[in-house]
Amino acid sequence: MKHLLTLLATSALLALAPSCSKDAGSTANVPTNSPPKAITIWWFQWAPADGLAELGREFQKETGIAVNVEQIPLASYQEKSFLEFGNARSRFDILIGDSQWIGRGASKGLYLELTDWLPTVVDLKTIHDRAAKYLCEYPEGSGKWFAAPCETDAIGLAYRKDWFEDPKEQAAFQAQYGRALKVPDTWEEFRDVATFFQRPAEKRYGCAMPSDRSYDGLTMGVQNLLWSFGGAWHAEGSNAVKGHLDTQGTADAIEFFKTLMKLGPNGCERLDYGQVLEAFDNGSTAMLLNYFAFFPGIEKKWGDKVGFAVVPGHGGKRVASLGGQGLSISTKAPKASQDAAKQFIAWFLKRSTQEQWITKPAGFTANAEILASDAFRKATPYNAPFAASVDTMRDFWNVPCFNELLAVTQRYVGMAVDGEMPTMEALKKLAEEKERILKENGLL
Repeated sequence: MKHLLTLLATSALLALAPSCSKDAGSTANVPTNSPPKAITIWWFQWAPADGLAELGREFQKETGIAVNVEQIPLASYQEKSFLEFGNARSRFDILIGDSQWIGRGASKGLYLELTDWLPTVVDLKTIHDRAAKYLCEYPEGSGKWFAAPCETDAIGLAYRKDWFEDPKEQAAFQAQYGRALKVPDTWEEFRDVATFFQRPAEKRYGCAMPSDRSYDGLTMGVQNLLWSFGGAWHAEGSNAVKGHLDTQGTADAIEFFKTLMKLGPNGCERLDYGQVLEAFDNGSTAMLLNYFAFFPGIEKKWGDKVGFAVVPGHGGKRVASLGGQGLSISTKAPKASQDAAKQFIAWFLKRSTQEQWITKPAGFTANAEILASDAFRKATPYNAPFAASVDTMRDFWNVPCFNELLAVTQRYVGMAVDGEMPTMEALKKLAEEKERILKENGLL
């Protein structure tokens, strides 16, 4: 993840803004009594935090309230953030937390509930329902808001367009597979294209995707196949795991993922997000699956030699792993600072501000109207597939004990992928472990 941080922080990401329109939000109902001279926002250390700081300077010009965006190294961000909540007064007024933190932040009284206030400053219908469900609400889909969307993200596909359009490669693929070489729409097509380009002797490889065993790499990689193959982490609408995770659909997703691990560069079964990007950026790999936050930098480097698309699907189903973070107000901040934080969030969610935000590095919006607009979709080669991916994205667990659930997921899915344990046996043990963790935390 440190490697990911360095690459993100140094990437130059470009985007074009769509045409402006009427603001969707208002600051009329934001408390402004004796606001402080500054508010502090914590985020991890990467390029979008620089973009947010730039927006903060615009907010200061309008309101007189300075916005200090403090960037914390990613490797220690979660630990430092929650340790800070142990103080009587947190050093941040707004925390931009990972989507999976929201359960802990909400249930432990660390994030200020925004349910009644937020609709007074923004039309909630303008916030994409998937971003609302996974980035902002807890429990997901409950209508109880503890965050406002900040940076929205999902995993997508980048590919070497010049390789795909090479007449010699097209002829060879047609002869071998009896169909045209094109951007894969299904996982089976993805496997075939990756197999075709897998040429280790030429130092060419088929694909690279997240598979690292630290934090959530492998989980996010497998998750792109999970639901489309009929698998699940738990029952829809409940925390029940047994009989939902340990199923043939989940096993099929993992088994197919195992075949893809043979179609990449050396060590491809343990690539973090930054290493996936390196495998593509060094010019050796045909296709990459990674977060859209990387794609502006890829496009800047490779220009029209690359193309972008949504993740493949299976059996008519397509699901992308969600990424991104929301803006949450600290309950450990003084009332005046909370009010100023609300004023900033209301301003940030305005249509005009969001149209500035999407010009910042990886400043991907959750504004459904912008996402649906032709101006946004045509502005860059990755905007249209990004907007389509937001429509399909799903998240991992966001309950308070998600760290424990993630750790056992990485462990047992890793054992299945590495062949250390039969896949169905690993899934049954994983289901047992997850239900134990959930019961111990009063969630089952």
